[in-house]
Amino acid sequence: MATPQGARGTARPATTSPHPATDKAPLILSGATVVLPTGTVHNGRVIIDGTRIIGAAPENAHVTDVTGHWLIPGFVDIHNHGGGGASFTSGTADDVVRGIHTHRLHGTTTLVASTVTGDMDFLAQRAGLLSELAEQGDIAGIHFEGPFISPCRKGAHSEELLRDPDPADVRKLIDAARGQARMVTLATELPGGIDSVRLLAEHGVIAAIGHTDATYEQTVEAIDAGATVATHLFNAMPALGHRTPGPIAALLEDERITVELINDGTHLHPAALQLAFHHKGPDRVAFITDAMDAAGFGDGRYMLGPLEVEVSDGVARLVEGGSIAGSTLTLDRAFKRAVTIDQLPVEDAVAALSANPARLLGMSDRVGSLEPGRYADLVLLDADFELKGVMRRGEWVVDPQLG
Repeated sequence: MATPQGARGTARPATTSPHPATDKAPLILSGATVVLPTGTVHNGRVIIDGTRIIGAAPENAHVTDVTGHWLIPGFVDIHNHGGGGASFTSGTADDVVRGIHTHRLHGTTTLVASTVTGDMDFLAQRAGLLSELAEQGDIAGIHFEGPFISPCRKGAHSEELLRDPDPADVRKLIDAARGQARMVTLATELPGGIDSVRLLAEHGVIAAIGHTDATYEQTVEAIDAGATVATHLFNAMPALGHRTPGPIAALLEDERITVELINDGTHLHPAALQLAFHHKGPDRVAFITDAMDAAGFGDGRYMLGPLEVEVSDGVARLVEGGSIAGSTLTLDRAFKRAVTIDQLPVEDAVAALSANPARLLGMSDRVGSLEPGRYADLVLLDADFELKGVMRRGEWVVDPQLG
């Protein structure tokens, strides 16, 4: 099933009320294994008052027993193109909201909407629509993946629409986003790439190295210029070589870089994931979905920008050429895979799904942990790491029906 192709739309009312109910009694979720930045607390509790987590329990608080469960922060996805049959690149505002809600049902309480390569005027138009949703609090900002990427490593991007990262064009997208641009993926070895990295850094926008054919030396130059993220490390870049190490070695060795990983079992071999964690440590990895329309929706034919995609057994590939075209991943699946198949410590997986991407977005004071003062964004899991409840801003998105 193809997604709607309209590029226009008017932003709708926010999916989270700007005026949360204040007559609800504070809530104590008690007895869970709670993952905090300082460590894991057994038989712990999280206290919620309105939209926030608080440190001390008021006398009128309602206690809900969640013994036998895990409580972890809501997931933060910094690279996501859609879900629920809806595209962030080509759908209407209502389509975008439907995609956002699909991922919330799977634990993603903070989401950056990603575009794919398109005509500059079209992308500027999309930025206007998405910025309204960001201003309303539905999304945490915009990530432009393309058109400033290498034709040698284009993946599921339309080659005829690619262009060099001229700083003037990069600035056009930043301006169109009205302060809501969070990240731009660039092949920094292309003409204008280094100057564009500096421009992004000056404007507080993440410069991400990706879809690149850069050498090791060119990647180091981009990092020194201000790049701080590796877009889906290992994918859409030269493989690691012992004589020509390419971008992967430079991105793994530099502590200034946080690497995105797509942990769906298709994009990465488990050994590649372990290699990334070994070199970066748990504080410099961000799990992402790179999801497209089919996430949470099913197999079939879809459009990713102007390109047709076939999704079969949950794997998305271009109809023409067969290149992997994003994923159908949701972050609850990425988390469960990380702690069960990859055998990562739960604390490291939580950091990669919540704290680290929140830090990149400059939102650590609001999301990414269960510390007092943060939004009451959390995920409740059973002992087998199956999702049972999702709360966003103090309201259950997925109600665990615990009484």
